[in-house]
Amino acid sequence: MNRIFTFILCFCCLSAFSAKPKHQYIRIKTGKGECIIQLYNETPKHRDNFIKLTKSKVLNGTLFHRIIKDFMIQGGDPDSKKAIAGAELGNGTVGYTIPAEFRDSLFHKKGALGAARDDNPGKESSGSQFYIVQGKKFTDEQLNTVEEKRLKFKLPEWQREIYKTLGGSPHLDRNYTVFGEVVKGLEMVDAIAVMERDAKDRPLVDISMTITLLKRREARRLEKELNIK
Repeated sequence: MNRIFTFILCFCCLSAFSAKPKHQYIRIKTGKGECIIQLYNETPKHRDNFIKLTKSKVLNGTLFHRIIKDFMIQGGDPDSKKAIAGAELGNGTVGYTIPAEFRDSLFHKKGALGAARDDNPGKESSGSQFYIVQGKKFTDEQLNTVEEKRLKFKLPEWQREIYKTLGGSPHLDRNYTVFGEVVKGLEMVDAIAVMERDAKDRPLVDISMTITLLKRREARRLEKELNIK
């Protein structure tokens, strides 16, 4: 009987450690701290592309080359790895784009991970450039103006509440693909967003990044800690 109990206990422990996390997570480390980002399963093309870039270390050493306080921080330009001081950045590419994956439930709240893009008619995303929303808090009157002049549609009440309490950048909704969110370490975003910058919005001090994929056990531990479902 004791042997059977021991076997069941071991099996349960092994199952707990081997179980897949519900999401994939990446860690971004910078000289201004680090954050952990959950990649959304609802945007599989963007999720899988970012995982591919992370595993191949394509983005390691790139800069957060464009920052705007109360808006966002942008990075992922492969040309930024060896850029000289003052050089204009943001035009670098990995040679392909990702089809837009707009989802009404995924929006530009503070901490949202979005895909940068140029002004292409299909609103396809850059293969590597991304941004993290810092944003700001909005009033009902301000949100009404954004709806009327920028969005041309009504935001759901529950999203309005988040824009009023947490903040974000609602004018980007349904124009740029949101494919993840910061679940830990928003302080890093705030610290980078307020840095001094030049006329092209590039930080005067380079902020390079290292991006890694959380291993299964660490991801499971994170989901338990934050009660992520």
